[in-house]
Amino acid sequence: MTAAKKGDTVRVHYTGKLADGTVFDSSAGRAPLVFKLGSGKVIKGFDEAISGMVPGAAKTVEIPAAKAYGPRHEEMVVQLDRRQFPADVEPEIGQRFEMQQPGGQQIVVMVTAVSESEVTLDANPPLAGKDLIFDLELVGIG
Repeated sequence: MTAAKKGDTVRVHYTGKLADGTVFDSSAGRAPLVFKLGSGKVIKGFDEAISGMVPGAAKTVEIPAAKAYGPRHEEMVVQLDRRQFPADVEPEIGQRFEMQQPGGQQIVVMVTAVSESEVTLDANPPLAGKDLIFDLELVGIG
């Protein structure tokens, strides 16, 4: 049986968990994830874990933050005066907004704190700084 290698299109079932067992994503009950190995469409550690697997194989891997979403950057957390939000927007913890940076690039930020006068926004990916555990099953190649 042929092992998955860079350039192959693979079909993978997965469950992603944090160290405490919290599931943050899963393909259970859905179609498998389809992507080309080495294309940069998934985090590096996920890509590396699939490489070398044969169809039907399953394994559990731990992916360090450096090969997942990278470290958290505190400079990506900002506090804004609440008056900078439109009057018809009531910010709530967990809400996501798209913002435009000065250079025109769009970024997604999440509201992480709200007070009478300020709103804290975090542009870090939600899983930044976290080691991830994946249960993987290679369903097929091609």
